[in-house]
Amino acid sequence: MNILLLTGGLILILIGANALTDGASAIAKRFNISSLVIGLTIVAFGTSAPELAVSLISALKGNSDIAIGNVVGSNIFNTFMIVGCTAVIVPITISKSTLYKEIPLCILMSIVLFICANDILINGEAINSISKSDGYILLAFFLIFMAYTFTLAKNGTTENEPQIKKMDVWHSLLYVVVGLAALIYGGNIFVDGASAIARNLGISEAVIGITLVAGGTSLPELATSVVAALKKNPDMAIGNVIDSNLFNILLVLGVSASITPINIQGITNLDFGMVIFSSVLLFIFGYLFKKQVIGRTEGTIMIFLNIAYMVYLIYKGQKSIRYPANRLDILYL
Repeated sequence: MNILLLTGGLILILIGANALTDGASAIAKRFNISSLVIGLTIVAFGTSAPELAVSLISALKGNSDIAIGNVVGSNIFNTFMIVGCTAVIVPITISKSTLYKEIPLCILMSIVLFICANDILINGEAINSISKSDGYILLAFFLIFMAYTFTLAKNGTTENEPQIKKMDVWHSLLYVVVGLAALIYGGNIFVDGASAIARNLGISEAVIGITLVAGGTSLPELATSVVAALKKNPDMAIGNVIDSNLFNILLVLGVSASITPINIQGITNLDFGMVIFSSVLLFIFGYLFKKQVIGRTEGTIMIFLNIAYMVYLIYKGQKSIRYPANRLDILYL
């Protein structure tokens, strides 16, 4: 039954995100908003809607480890598995702007997340949490990132603007309402199913969040990147991954924490460190090897690292229940 809840919830989330994006894009287009602006806002938001729905509902229900684990796991999965799978299909050429601006920005925001989540280590507090003030800071960074993105887009090409479905107003509104309902209801049953599976297997919600939940909510990005690679446009994978990772940290956690503080229990500094390491490794592979190309060898290494880390988390699942999150000794696990 819990597997059905998890699967059904994920399907509803993905359908809801797609419907909401199509409906909102059609409405925006009727108000003569450019395809470029729609692509940078509504469509970009749509790919992060599954993570936002799951993390926000998890936080509101008190399943904080699923909320934070979803973001941490999604970013690791995006960088290792999505870039890795794409590079195995077709080697990825990284532009100078992506290599020297976007990827370092992703590293910086991953470090910001590490700092926000380490109240015990940095401030000597009793528990680690992403507080409301942390959420406001993340949202402020998100607005800065969006301003930078708009400036970059206006000065660059617009040939990759999204194709927007044409609908009348009532169909557009129906898509938005149905999409929101599917996101909310699907998110609820998805979180309930994930929590129940964690309890039944004796594995912490943190591990379930980083592995199963994160992989499920990252399916849209994986599908988009693999299709782009098959169509000989693999460079889209890097853009999808960087944007998704930044949206996850800044928007998903920013919105969730602004509404309700997220207490961190089972997510360790090893997990936050892997988020930083995955982005650093992406930069290293792009900088050192094959003149800004991530090839099949690097892609295979990234896939192996993701699988190895998931296996480690599941194997150590019982430990993640016993250790409080982010104690100093966790730094040496």
